[in-house]
Amino acid sequence: MKKLFALLFIAVVAFCANAAYAQGGKTKTKTTAKTAIIKKGDPLGKSPVVALKDVMKEPQKFAGKKVIVEGVIVRSCKAEGCWMELAPALNAKSVRVTFDEKFFIPLDAQGMKAKAEGEFSVKTLSKEEVDHLVNEDGAKIERNADGTATEISFLATGVELRK
Repeated sequence: MKKLFALLFIAVVAFCANAAYAQGGKTKTKTTAKTAIIKKGDPLGKSPVVALKDVMKEPQKFAGKKVIVEGVIVRSCKAEGCWMELAPALNAKSVRVTFDEKFFIPLDAQGMKAKAEGEFSVKTLSKEEVDHLVNEDGAKIERNADGTATEISFLATGVELRK
């Protein structure tokens, strides 16, 4: 009987470890009286905090500079949690945030508030890249006349999520 309980215990521990590994990256959850904070990737540093709406107005001004932004997750990858779209508010224009496959966010992150540290970039996506993001990932992208798109993106090194 003791062997059965020991095997059951080992199976439960292995299952929990595998489930944590499947979500990828460094994860810490800090629970307070008001809310739970889910931390992914590197801890947020002392980079300057900038308003996401300001970045949306003048993205080139912030390109290549490490900053911290805050917003709401309006859309995210439903397959792995490998990207999210962050906006200043639910109905505002969003920025695609990626994590360079170093960590993943929960699959049910849509609607959560997020604080992220990383760098902005402005680049032109090919028609094929736009088609992939729209058709397979459900991204909302404004296309140029030739099918390409100018994208403001953010490569995050760490994020903090809260409901």
